Amino acid sequence: MEEPIVSVRTYVIVFVSLLVLAALTTYIASFDLGIWNTAVAMAIATAKMALVGLFFMHLWFKPGLTRVAVVCGFFWLGLLIALILVDVFTRNSIPRAIGTPL
Repeated sequence: MEEPIVSVRTYVIVFVSLLVLAALTTYIASFDLGIWNTAVAMAIATAKMALVGLFFMHLWFKPGLTRVAVVCGFFWLGLLIALILVDVFTRNSIPRAIGTPL
């Protein structure tokens, strides 16, 4: 199977996009967005991850089975994160006695 030929222009556009997203990450970090800090940072990180995976790892050009394997990997990651969050959010906190040091 032949590897597709990707133009240098495509790599330059993706590289510049990654630089812009990295600068955006740094710029956004200087603001206090309250509850949205993590969501915005994760959205930018997801965009960077997608660009790297699709173009530098050539997932854009791979056949169906490779795409299925990538989707299954992300499904497994999501499942693990969901199980961790269920564990964390269902724990009961132990109350401290008055006057007990932290």
